Amino acid sequence: MAKNKVLLLVLIFPLKLIHYNEGIRKIIFFGLGSHVALRFFLNKKDKKILKTLNPPRYLALGFLVFIFIGTLLLSLPLCWNEGYRVSFIDALFTATSAVCISGLMVVDPGNTFNIYGQLVILFLIQLGGLGFMTAGVLVAMLVGRKISLRHKLILQESLNQFSMQDLISVASRVALTAFVIELLGSIVLGIVWFKYFGLRSLYLGIFHAVSAFNNAGITLFGNFRSLSPFTEMPVILFTFMALIVLGGIGFTVIWDLLLYFKNRKLLLHSKVVVAVTTILLLMGTVAALLLEGFNEATLGSLSWGDKIINAMFFSVTSRTAGFSTLNVGSFSDAFLFFLIILMFIGASPGSTGGGVKTTTAAVLLAAVWSDIKGQKDAVIFKRSIPPEKVARAMVIVFVTLFLILFCTIILCMTERASFLEILFEVVSAFGTTGLSTGLTPKLSLLGKIVIIFSMFVGRLGPLSLAFALRKRGKNLYEYPKGFINLG
Repeated sequence: MAKNKVLLLVLIFPLKLIHYNEGIRKIIFFGLGSHVALRFFLNKKDKKILKTLNPPRYLALGFLVFIFIGTLLLSLPLCWNEGYRVSFIDALFTATSAVCISGLMVVDPGNTFNIYGQLVILFLIQLGGLGFMTAGVLVAMLVGRKISLRHKLILQESLNQFSMQDLISVASRVALTAFVIELLGSIVLGIVWFKYFGLRSLYLGIFHAVSAFNNAGITLFGNFRSLSPFTEMPVILFTFMALIVLGGIGFTVIWDLLLYFKNRKLLLHSKVVVAVTTILLLMGTVAALLLEGFNEATLGSLSWGDKIINAMFFSVTSRTAGFSTLNVGSFSDAFLFFLIILMFIGASPGSTGGGVKTTTAAVLLAAVWSDIKGQKDAVIFKRSIPPEKVARAMVIVFVTLFLILFCTIILCMTERASFLEILFEVVSAFGTTGLSTGLTPKLSLLGKIVIIFSMFVGRLGPLSLAFALRKRGKNLYEYPKGFINLG
């Protein structure tokens, strides 16, 4: 009986909100109209083509559709603050950054967008972080629709799971885990900010908890300040760090860690993720203190306690989150290059973050070390890594490096900035990090398009994009083996 009352309240509250709020009503009607128009213009042949798409192509198309819808919504004057205008390309950039949980912005969301625009961005962040297939499956479950095998395959690709066993249960746990963590983060942030923002702190707590857990890096404090007003507030910074790390290690690892006290063992995947994440966090903190500890424009002006906390914060946020408490453009070239390495590695598989992933870096380093020692197989925690996994890791890194270099060369021709600033921007986009030296708002039209492409590929994954573009076919013959000297 109690469950029915709660369910009834959950269903009635949004309807009441829609009834009394004209802005939200227009947004929903616009979305429904787009959906009806899409179904109307797709003929039977197009619908058959959609049904034959492989999982990577389906995911790519799904992200594009939601980016397009978000762009249209953010292009409406309904979503702008008075005195501001948002061009189509800037709306596209913002929607892509939100769906791809990147955080790079050409317009400041706090200044430019009103409550309706900010809610659109919040919805896109949550959708991009969890994955639209997870949201779609949960909605289908609520309305009692059966999940087809094809949609289970797409969900498996989206969640980066090894098998389809209990896949629907996994999707439910993903949503529940995200909701609980975001709720706890919202409560902490709301309580701390209440002194400064009053009742608005509740809304700010929800928005920034969702943004932090999904590693989006988007804030509402205006003037591209990110979290610089809270440089000397440890409670705020530690809350953000906890949300970022939990969102970045992946749902599988979170569940495995929760069960550790019962099972007293971890999966190999969890061991690798925890080990690499810990090493990178320690290395980032030490590097920040050594390279920026005496830079008066950054950490040098802070007390030693705040220096250590902010060094830890940048070690965490530079992986994929993109929040900043200091002016990134004032960092030394040495530290900027170190941050590029951290952004390139990024978060872990099955998480809300980007990059080539911690496990990819671990497998490649293990393969290199094993080859140096003369061992046949790569070994991690006394477990041999299959050769196909090593080959897959090499492909991911090579394709990502190729795309980064390609986009960097284009931006070097179109933008007035140093090579390091451009490289930093491109890697930040591919790693869906969102840190910027200040170049993003100054990008040319072509520069914005290149960064939009970079963010999209970074969210989808270079390997998924390659699988989405490749043509199916079987090799009918095999070439004779050849031998090439290396090194």
